[in-house]
Amino acid sequence: MSTLPTIEGAAASTLTLGHVGRLIRSEAARALASGLVAFALALAVGAGLILASGRDPIAAYTALLGGAFGSPDRIAFALNKATPYVLVGVGVALCFRAKLINIGGEGQIALGAIATTWVALNGGALPAHVLIPAALTAGMAGGALWAGLAAAIRLWRGVHEVLCALLLNFVALLVVAEVLKGDMGEPGAGFPQSPILPAEAWLPRLPGSTLHIGIAIAAAAALGGSLYLWRTTFGFRLRLIGASRPAAAYAGVVYARSAMAVMLLSGALAGLAGAVEVLGVHRRLIEGFSTGIGFTGVGIALLAGSNPLAVLPAGLLFGFLEAGALSMQRQVGVPSSLVPIIQGLTMIFVLCALGLRSRGQRV
Repeated sequence: MSTLPTIEGAAASTLTLGHVGRLIRSEAARALASGLVAFALALAVGAGLILASGRDPIAAYTALLGGAFGSPDRIAFALNKATPYVLVGVGVALCFRAKLINIGGEGQIALGAIATTWVALNGGALPAHVLIPAALTAGMAGGALWAGLAAAIRLWRGVHEVLCALLLNFVALLVVAEVLKGDMGEPGAGFPQSPILPAEAWLPRLPGSTLHIGIAIAAAAALGGSLYLWRTTFGFRLRLIGASRPAAAYAGVVYARSAMAVMLLSGALAGLAGAVEVLGVHRRLIEGFSTGIGFTGVGIALLAGSNPLAVLPAGLLFGFLEAGALSMQRQVGVPSSLVPIIQGLTMIFVLCALGLRSRGQRV
């Protein structure tokens, strides 16, 4: 029989609640410190590019900060922007822990948004306290279904999950376009989109603000993902698989079951991100609304060092950067495309640090 209970029991006896708490904090702190160093280096390179274009980098970064934090509306925009990044990033980080790469967030967001929109359009007679949870749950189910399809192809047909998930992204975007041409589309609209959703399905917002409750959902997901990873038996299995699949098999861990479960969870979080965007920001399904969110979530998970708790500040960083980009362009003349460059450079520096660390471990 499996020796897993013995191993897990030993781990549980060794890692007391205090130990686990310190471990979570120390790992999150290391991931945050590494990300901050990488971000600082990216800002330095960005400053060099700004200087080369004949602009003042101090003025550019001042305008960037002002655009991100200059008013309550800008802060609300940044927090709304960061919400789907955090949700997708938490799911991707959990997959990374098991050495799985879920790069299918784009498709999972799209399928989650379709399911959410269908429930919202057909449940207008329901009260808000019933319709909103039902629509969010439908979004999670849609995302999980799409991620589960990629996992099934990986496990039973041997096709790598990167290829499966990546190709399914394109299929999902075509599905969105198709449903918006059908009954879910708004008749006579000049752009492929659904009708406006019933007010009962809208996510609540702060009075006088565009900030919806999605950021609270994202923060809860980051905290829950961390507890799930460090305080549950299944989280221990994920970490064991990620450390050594042969050791996990020897301990009795069934790889296929764990891989399917974490992919479903990651897809559900991506589907929830799509649901939050539909119910909280656009209040309708719009073709192409999710472009870039899934891939940005992968970068945020890398920046966070695959630590679900560190995904929250990493996602907020990206959200506030994007919120200030247009202000920098208007005030200083530095193109807003500098922000994706800074984000990309940050990823490069984080990956370099990971490569150096793993090289040192091999030596």
